[in-house]
Amino acid sequence: METMPALFIGHGSPMNTVLSNEFTESLANLGRSLPTPRAIMVVSAHWLTQGTYVTCMEKPRTIHDFYGFPDELYAINYPSPGAPEYAKMAAQLTNEQIRCDNDWGLDHASWSVLGHIYPKADIPVFEMSLDYSFNEWQPKPLRYHYDLASKLAQLRSNGVLIIGSGNIVHNLRVIDFENIDAKP
Repeated sequence: METMPALFIGHGSPMNTVLSNEFTESLANLGRSLPTPRAIMVVSAHWLTQGTYVTCMEKPRTIHDFYGFPDELYAINYPSPGAPEYAKMAAQLTNEQIRCDNDWGLDHASWSVLGHIYPKADIPVFEMSLDYSFNEWQPKPLRYHYDLASKLAQLRSNGVLIIGSGNIVHNLRVIDFENIDAKP
């Protein structure tokens, strides 16, 4: 099997899940152009943890981790199978630096893009958290994430498509729109 790519997708508003626009069409085209992965690992900007975790369940639940949107968005379910064997492989590749979680599921960082790329939800998916052990203003150093990614790169040669899903600036609740030059 060829080495799978690693992608970063700024998923934008959850509403993109139910919209047809240039962005969602580009995701659908991406799905048609990619080789079929054995599994997908999504690094979620919405799952912030103390330590790094991967979902290790057979059937991850769909998490609606937002509020104030139309009911049609809350009705969406992305029933992909889980990928516990690949999640455990991620833990092994990092010498257990990553641990298994059996509670979280797939938040909208995963299903809002995968619903367009792989609408059949027939490819196993697992999600990886971001370690915010320091605090919200000072997450783990860049070197930590670089070293972790270097260890996980081997997943790609085992048929795992890696997707980072989020945006460069994601925590909008800390922005002072009245004073955009202010620092938190």
